[in-house]
Amino acid sequence: MGEMLASLRFVTSPRTVRLRLTLLYGVLFAASGAVLLTITFLLVWNSRRNATALRYGTLEPGLPAPTPSLTVAEQARDYVQRQNEALIQDLLIQSVFALAIMTIISFAIGWLISGRVLRPLRTMNDTIRRISARNIHERLALEGPRDELRNLADTVDGLLSRLHAALDAHKHFVANAAHELRTPLTVEHALLEEALLDPGADADTLRSTMGTLLTISEQQGRLLESLLTLAESEGGLVHRQPVDLATVTDRVVRATSTGDLLLQSTLSSALASGDPALIERLVANLVDNAVRYNVAGGRVEIVTEVTEGWAVVSVLNTGPVIPPDQLERLLEPFQRLDRTVRSNGHHGLGLSIVRAIAAAHDALLSARARPDGGLSVRVAFPLAAGLAPRKEP
Repeated sequence: MGEMLASLRFVTSPRTVRLRLTLLYGVLFAASGAVLLTITFLLVWNSRRNATALRYGTLEPGLPAPTPSLTVAEQARDYVQRQNEALIQDLLIQSVFALAIMTIISFAIGWLISGRVLRPLRTMNDTIRRISARNIHERLALEGPRDELRNLADTVDGLLSRLHAALDAHKHFVANAAHELRTPLTVEHALLEEALLDPGADADTLRSTMGTLLTISEQQGRLLESLLTLAESEGGLVHRQPVDLATVTDRVVRATSTGDLLLQSTLSSALASGDPALIERLVANLVDNAVRYNVAGGRVEIVTEVTEGWAVVSVLNTGPVIPPDQLERLLEPFQRLDRTVRSNGHHGLGLSIVRAIAAAHDALLSARARPDGGLSVRVAFPLAAGLAPRKEP
């Protein structure tokens, strides 16, 4: 009994698509054949060809002889009726037998056709199973007509391309992070070794060395904090709440030392939806980047406003000329305009953190290199819930 139930579950719930398609083809053929047979049987049953039977028919072997007491007309009608019943019975038996044979053939044909149709899926499955981090450059490259399977293969190829790019970016990021962390560790080791091996080192020398080590340690702390912020923002937002960009920006501006730079701020209330700490970090990175990568006597312009249903913060600064083809690179982690300069402890994470935070908030980030030097960055946040709907700014 248990084996019968297991077999029934296997038939009603097959484990492979090919078997499902085969059963579907066979059952549909059997059902349509049974309906056709029923219709044919009813049509033949209702068709009484008395004249033809009387003109051409003879007694079939095995049919009972007419009753002698009946008249000739009655005997003819009785004969025609019995002959029709025999013909219908014979037709029904032969039709059922033919339907059974064709059902078996339809299952076999369905198995072959479904296997041929699903062959590209098996090929894709085998190829995907072979692909790993070491050969992620391989693609399915399915050939044939532009059908659903070809579209699926192209979609998988696109996914593999994105995974390949993400894996390369991850390897590049890890290599850069390791380099950025290894360099200060090497300097720290050299300073400590020098202090230990110098027999004439006095308290002032050791104090100077400790001060340098403390500065390097602070830089490493800022690097680790930036990496944590980058990871947090790329992980998405846990909660959202209304954040006034004007209030956040004003707080950042008051805490920023601009030196001889001219800082102009036009702050209008712009209530965005997001994480207050991350948005403040985004604004702080933009302002810090505009101040640090500027020229003597330059200027920084900061604007917050609501534009076409978006809460917008814009930061414009003067500075060195940025080649347009280098702009996208500056938004990547550990990238600086001058790769040979460490930029006073900055590691090239500022704009990459800005982009990650903007992406986490579903904000639109646009950066433009100014022709006379410097950068203009604009971030448009979704408005807080309950405010006007937004359009593309």
